[in-house]
Amino acid sequence: MGQRPSQQNELFYDFCLEKHIPHDHLLRQIDQFLDFESIRSHLKSYYSHTGRPSVDPELMIRMLLIGYCYGIRSERRLCEEVHFNLAYRWFCRLGLEDAVPDHSSFSKNRHGRFRESDLLRFVFDAVVQQCQEQQLIQGEGFATDASYVRADASWERYATSISDLLAQRRDSRAVKEYLDALDSDAGLVSEQKRISQTDPLSRWMLKYGPARFYYCTNYLIDVEHNVIVDVEATPTNRTLEVKSTQKMIDRVEDKLGITPKRLLADTAYGTGPMLDWLVNQKGIKPHIPVVDKTRRKDGAFEVGDFQWDDKKNEYRCPGGQALKSHRGKARTSRKGVPKENTVIYRSRPSDCSACEWKPRCCPNTAHRKIARSIYEDSRNVARRITQSEQYRASQKERRKVEVLFAHLKRILGLDRLRLRGLTGANDEFLLAATVQNLRQLAKTSYKPPDHRISAPA
Repeated sequence: MGQRPSQQNELFYDFCLEKHIPHDHLLRQIDQFLDFESIRSHLKSYYSHTGRPSVDPELMIRMLLIGYCYGIRSERRLCEEVHFNLAYRWFCRLGLEDAVPDHSSFSKNRHGRFRESDLLRFVFDAVVQQCQEQQLIQGEGFATDASYVRADASWERYATSISDLLAQRRDSRAVKEYLDALDSDAGLVSEQKRISQTDPLSRWMLKYGPARFYYCTNYLIDVEHNVIVDVEATPTNRTLEVKSTQKMIDRVEDKLGITPKRLLADTAYGTGPMLDWLVNQKGIKPHIPVVDKTRRKDGAFEVGDFQWDDKKNEYRCPGGQALKSHRGKARTSRKGVPKENTVIYRSRPSDCSACEWKPRCCPNTAHRKIARSIYEDSRNVARRITQSEQYRASQKERRKVEVLFAHLKRILGLDRLRLRGLTGANDEFLLAATVQNLRQLAKTSYKPPDHRISAPA
């Protein structure tokens, strides 16, 4: 042991970043599947040829991918990490003496050129296209689900009405976005007991622990290789989650030309309109549990104990009596759809009073009635599928979406948003899904460079 003698520094250095990045490094694997030529042409019209030199969009996207890949979502810290880390500099195509962009450039471009051109969606679609070229998307089975992510909003700062919100503040970007959604009547705004002052489109709800403001990320994945084929941000609302799934399926069909043979989802998606849309409009087999509110708790006969006659448009009870939606000549028109998209079928009180099955059929009423959904045929298709062996396998495959959500929050660190507004949430979810697909590409399709493959002895 001894003191290291001081030596004169070398006058010249020959340093190559390429030689210092291992060939099994995650960023090197991801880099193999990135193509920015189409991105430059996509953004060409948004950049001016006069004034100060613009920041290369490829550099900014590469830095953002690093941030979401390693859980660095503070743009100020991201710039510092890229400045110090050799692997980050190599991935961003920066030399040792090249300057790193200022953190303010991200905000200017994100709220300006990126959103005007929908660049982050374009990058996500380009990576999905790479997955399709690598044959990671089979298109046989898609799974969908939603997960809640906390919004960047304080639980203490809220308004109790829209007028109260407007009286307190209306100058922020998130509030203006809320007002635009209110004017457009897009279904994003609903009555709430608490409206966040900082991010009004987020929803107050009790999920994990104390009640907070949340957004919802909706995934549509191909179950063969867990590739996210589409992602959509919505406020936390079951109706909006179902509509987002329809939107994503249509978008995948339009962009990739793929319509799945079966869709895997939980009970929240087993509503009548959703099942009817899948079966009759898309020809997709719904591997989804049916939402059924007709179960009896008093031990009486259930709907399944009654026989349906489609030609006569009536039910037959175990006693052989008919349950009809109307009898005789109607005084008024019955062409309209009843409330909650159901038709009520009733038996005659005289038939029920003399029936021996009355104590088990309608013990507390004079006659029996059944509410039949106008989507009952599609619901029956889903019920038959739930009895198949393939459905039991689908229930295991459906959990692959939850694995991606766990990876999103634990590995990528996206358990709380940093950007506000629905567009901000959509930007973050798109970037995170892009990184997850890139990691899947690196895991399954990465090929080391040829010069690293040693020749056989």
